[in-house]
Amino acid sequence: MSELPSVRIGLVSISDRASSGVYEDLGIPALQSWLGTAVRNIIHWETRLIPDDQSGISATLVELVDAQRCDLVLTTGGTGPAPRDVTPEATLAVAHKVMPGFGEQMRQISLAFVPTAILSRQVAVIRGTALIINLPGQPKAIAETLAGLPAGANSTQPPVHGIFAAVPYCVDLIGGPYIDTDAAVCKAFRPKSAQRQFTSPAG
Repeated sequence: MSELPSVRIGLVSISDRASSGVYEDLGIPALQSWLGTAVRNIIHWETRLIPDDQSGISATLVELVDAQRCDLVLTTGGTGPAPRDVTPEATLAVAHKVMPGFGEQMRQISLAFVPTAILSRQVAVIRGTALIINLPGQPKAIAETLAGLPAGANSTQPPVHGIFAAVPYCVDLIGGPYIDTDAAVCKAFRPKSAQRQFTSPAG
C-alpha cells in the first residue's frame, strides 16, 4: 500500500467588515476545524480574508488554483441577494466547468432550517484540476452543509447527505489527489472500483 498523499486546500472568507477588522472572521476557523477533523490527509492550508469585491475574489481564486496549486478551494460569505454579494459571479467568472448539484444540495440542507435558504446562490465549479465551492457564511451552516443531516427520530425522515461526501470522488475525477475521510465525521462515497487503501498520511 502507498502512503496517503497530502492535499492543498484554499480557504477564502469574503466579508467587507471582517476583512477591515470591524469584527473577527469566523468562517476560516470553522472550515479548518471541520476539515481538520474530517480529512485524514495532511492538509497544507492557504487562507485568505478579503472584501466583497468581484474582481478581487476572482483574482484570489485564480491565484489559489493556478499559482498555489490548491486541489480544493472553499469560500464562505457573499452568496446572498444583497448588492455587495458577488461571490457566485466571481466564481463563475473563473470556471472551466460548472457543477450545479453542489448548490442544489446546499440549499436542500439549509431548507431544513430556514425558508430563506432559497435566497442563497452558492455555486461550485471546476478550474483546471481544482474544485471550488461557495459555502454559507455562518459556522453552524458551514458544518451542516458539509456534513449533512442525520436521520430524524421518525424513521420516515431519511438522512440528508452533506456535500463533502461527494468531494473526494469529484477531486479524483478531475485529476487531484486521493482524499480520505474519517467515516465517523463524513463518509466519502466512491464506487468500489475507485476505492483504494493507504497507510498513514505522507509527510
